Amino acid sequence: MNDTSVIAGRDTRAPTRRPRVWLRASLVLLFLALVGGGLVAFHQFKSGIISQVVAGIQAQRPTVATATATSQPWQAELVASGTLRAARGADLAAEVAGIVDQVHIDSGTDVAAGTVLLTLRSAEDTAKLAQLQAAADLAATTYARDVKQLRAQAVSQATVDADLAALRGDQAQVAAQRALIDQKTVRAPFAGRLGIRQVDVGQFLAAGTSIVTLQALDPIDLDVYAPQSAIGAVRVGQHVQVRTDSASGADFTGTVSAIDAKTDAASRMTQLRISLRNPDKRLLPGMFATATIGIGAPVARVTVPATAISFNPYGSLVYVVHDDGTDADGKPKHAVRQQFVTTGDTRGDQVTVLKGLSAGDQVVVAGQLKLRNDIPVLIDNSVRPSDDAAPTPADE
Repeated sequence: MNDTSVIAGRDTRAPTRRPRVWLRASLVLLFLALVGGGLVAFHQFKSGIISQVVAGIQAQRPTVATATATSQPWQAELVASGTLRAARGADLAAEVAGIVDQVHIDSGTDVAAGTVLLTLRSAEDTAKLAQLQAAADLAATTYARDVKQLRAQAVSQATVDADLAALRGDQAQVAAQRALIDQKTVRAPFAGRLGIRQVDVGQFLAAGTSIVTLQALDPIDLDVYAPQSAIGAVRVGQHVQVRTDSASGADFTGTVSAIDAKTDAASRMTQLRISLRNPDKRLLPGMFATATIGIGAPVARVTVPATAISFNPYGSLVYVVHDDGTDADGKPKHAVRQQFVTTGDTRGDQVTVLKGLSAGDQVVVAGQLKLRNDIPVLIDNSVRPSDDAAPTPADE
């Protein structure tokens, strides 16, 4: 045995192997630490990437506003526009020429039937009336005297007949003169409201010159025209809703008072006259008004806001919202799908859907431009379009 390698039965090379084992163990531990750190870093990196992708996907979801399709009674309506006119109205004028002597009216006042409105100068006519009356009185005296003389056979029957004819002629002249004087006094032919007077004292008026307008405002009429396709569903006495921009937000209830006996051959339209109560005189002749006449009996129809309908050359469609699971926080997610529909009549901001939707379906009413089939969406109903059956424009 070699003395340098073995002393007293021990291997002198053992101390030289032990550092190599520790070095290998250290390297293994270092390698494992590096691998573990890399795995942790990779997991963190992967989690960050996934979070960014999820955030990006969520950020790309379009935001929409939604509404629920509802079933409600729906009645077909005929909407027609026309002009209001007074039940009785006239532009008053004098029948004869003359100079205005007195004006007895104020513009815009209500007057009763027979109220004197204006008189023309009539002094000369009054004097002539006195002259004619004197002649008539003389003729009456002559006639009475000759009748007595006829009884005594002092005059002939022919004389009495001539006296009677002369008396009647004089009386007719008196009546004609009184009628002429009466024509120089303009009176209200019926009760109503006066317009703005167009004449003043001292002004010369030619015969037929308009003095003032007189309109009976309660009741008041509305003349509209209906197509021949709908005239068969309209009847006299039917209730009508009337609206005019002079009384924003107020509806007036009237009735169909008359249907014209003929249809215009050029337009195929028939005139309807609607009578309205107007106690507060808010409606005036000449105003524009719109009448809504119900046709037929109400039926149940599914309605949605008009903004929910997307009109395309290949058909009308809506975007129906449906559940699309839940997100990482457990909140429900939503997506949309295209649904073709068949639409019917419209009323204000609402439109009927005859086929393709059911009551309770949630549809998109705003934000459709970025949508496509089965795309996830975010819902924000803080601002939604109007869904009013009878919207009223706001006064600016």
